Amino acid sequence: MTRLTKTLLTAGLMLTATAASAHPGHGEGGFASGLMHPVLGLDHLLAMAAIGFWSMRQSTWMKRGTPLFMIGGMFLGAGLAFAGLSIPGVETGIALSVMLAGVLIATLAKMPTVVGGTLVAAFMVFHGFAHGAEMPAGSHFLAYMAGFGLATLAIAFAGRGLGALLMKTDNRVSQALGAVLAATGAFLAA
Repeated sequence: MTRLTKTLLTAGLMLTATAASAHPGHGEGGFASGLMHPVLGLDHLLAMAAIGFWSMRQSTWMKRGTPLFMIGGMFLGAGLAFAGLSIPGVETGIALSVMLAGVLIATLAKMPTVVGGTLVAAFMVFHGFAHGAEMPAGSHFLAYMAGFGLATLAIAFAGRGLGALLMKTDNRVSQALGAVLAATGAFLAA
């Protein structure tokens, strides 16, 4: 099996993950619940993988900083939820993060680190808020955060791996994948 075939197969599997399972009902516990939460929902999975993918075409600082921007935004959002604060339009913000990440990939957009890092962190605040608000009752907050933080990094690095592989192919492959992600995000936002 060629690298391109493996890459396309991986992308196809990512796009067919179960929809919106990253929401309440994953059972009791801390770390394990947090670990599974981002992996089981199409919206979270696609956004995190797409941001990792997109980061591979950015400057060295942005590429290296993206995982930190992601985790920082996630933890900030979860902290807001844990504190009982409210953010309007969380689900819409999550869906739009998938759509915009797809647009960034499709257009091969490059951004200065300050702009890109701020955008990534802002997207992740919505994701982190959803994770924090949907923490199962009785879970230990720090263990839950460690679980979804680790899952976020794993998904982002998988996206980065896919991005690195596709950088060796025709840009149209990445652009097509970005267009599919953007359309998926628009569908989720509708």
